[in-house]
Amino acid sequence: MELILPHAPRAYDHVTPMAVGMIKTRRWDDPREADDGFRLLVCRYRPRGLAKVDETWDAWDPELGPSRDLHAAAYGKGVLQIPWPTYRVRYLTEMKRQRARIDRLAERVRAGETITLLCSSSCDRESRCHRSLLKELIEAALDGGPGE
Repeated sequence: MELILPHAPRAYDHVTPMAVGMIKTRRWDDPREADDGFRLLVCRYRPRGLAKVDETWDAWDPELGPSRDLHAAAYGKGVLQIPWPTYRVRYLTEMKRQRARIDRLAERVRAGETITLLCSSSCDRESRCHRSLLKELIEAALDGGPGE
């Protein structure tokens, strides 16, 4: 019996697709799930009063969180509170300086690892949280985009 292909054989027909991991977002105090993979805390500040033994993350990178000034502006601490569109633009601008960190996370996901980005326990609206913006930046880096 002759095998009939729907197209002429191509040089890459034998290539197995590369496994790509996932990027998840959660709050740091959400219970760990089996598919969380590497849990990265991306808050500017470490949760207060939490013993090291009670940490729910594998690593903390405060440089992927908003700057101290942007964090204060988001909550109206000592300055006028800024609206989400302004926060979004400022955070994305700040993250241009973190391109190498973002690219390293994208490489890990490209290699098949799952990364869960963790934010504050009080941050219950993911769509208005920097972790969702950071996820978009990592996804853009995966796609070879500018990451902004």
